[in-house]
Amino acid sequence: VLLQAYGGGLVQAGGSLRLSCAASGRTFSNYYMGWFRQAPGKEREFVAVINWSGGSTYYADSVKGRFTISRDNAKNTVYLQMNSLKPEDTAVYYCAASTYYRADAVAYPYWGQGTQFTVSS
Repeated sequence: VLLQAYGGGLVQAGGSLRLSCAASGRTFSNYYMGWFRQAPGKEREFVAVINWSGGSTYYADSVKGRFTISRDNAKNTVYLQMNSLKPEDTAVYYCAASTYYRADAVAYPYWGQGTQFTVSS
């Protein structure tokens, strides 16, 4: 499956932004979809995952209550709605696809190219 993330940019602290990730190539609804992020000088970290139907989600503690992952299987797209943004949310955000409902990056064989956004204080 091919993935392309988009929607990054510059946002002020406290603001909101929605990232999107469009999938193509294989049956999108067969995959669990995750979002990860990598800040400068840091390792890539898990953000959120959603199951194939959208009925189950799991979040990193750092974003719980502020971020919402969702998907539209008819549009082959997964979203990450981010609210109450903080400067520490600044990173390159990646979407990824897996056949496992997991929070570790090694479980995801398919990755998008990443989209950068910056939260200014």
